[in-house]
Amino acid sequence: MSVPVVLLHAFPYSPAMWAGQLEAVKGHPVLSPDILGFESLESAAAHVLVEMDNLGWQKAVFVGLSMGGYVIFRLWNLEPERFAGMVLADTRATPDTPEAARSRLEQAERIRLEGMQFFPEATLKGHLGVTTHACRPELVARVRQAQLEADPSRVARSLEALAARPDSVPLLSSISVPALVLVGEEDTLTPPADARQMAAQIPDSRMLILPEAGHLSNLENPKAFNTALRGFLAELY
Repeated sequence: MSVPVVLLHAFPYSPAMWAGQLEAVKGHPVLSPDILGFESLESAAAHVLVEMDNLGWQKAVFVGLSMGGYVIFRLWNLEPERFAGMVLADTRATPDTPEAARSRLEQAERIRLEGMQFFPEATLKGHLGVTTHACRPELVARVRQAQLEADPSRVARSLEALAARPDSVPLLSSISVPALVLVGEEDTLTPPADARQMAAQIPDSRMLILPEAGHLSNLENPKAFNTALRGFLAELY
């Protein structure tokens, strides 16, 4: 059997964001757990492991984008023996700065009071790259709609979990499986410089910068993302 693949989505989206990657992982058993709304990233990671256990999976290649990458670090911290490899996309190992954490907590409070209506205006500029904003209005509209459809109480809980996440930098040198680091060239939230720094500390890693993509690189340049993912999986097995 081909190695299973676990797809871990970004905040505040759902597993539906991986629809464009299903072709790239064809032939592999796939799990796309919903990791939004947990009170800590450790809880989200524990949920992923339970879902794997329910399927009888011992190991998997974990693919995480943004918040999904943060959960990968918690999974590595909990049960590194479950990894056959990892893909860290548009994410970082460092914790929030005090300012960023404060901003998340303020957003969580506002969402509990007002719901999600204000959120796209506050975040879409950073979630998508300049090329997408300039040339792909349909994708901007789709991402805006995905945000508006997210459950406000779960989004608020995830914001608090993200604000409290630990520093994962000390884990990087212990990662003993092949790792692929992907980042959109226009990602301003977790920019290529951060990805380069992270990749430099993971022993068996390679890094690719995806053109004309921002923070949601799998949606913005699915062709480049899927080619990289397919190639990585083929190298592993």
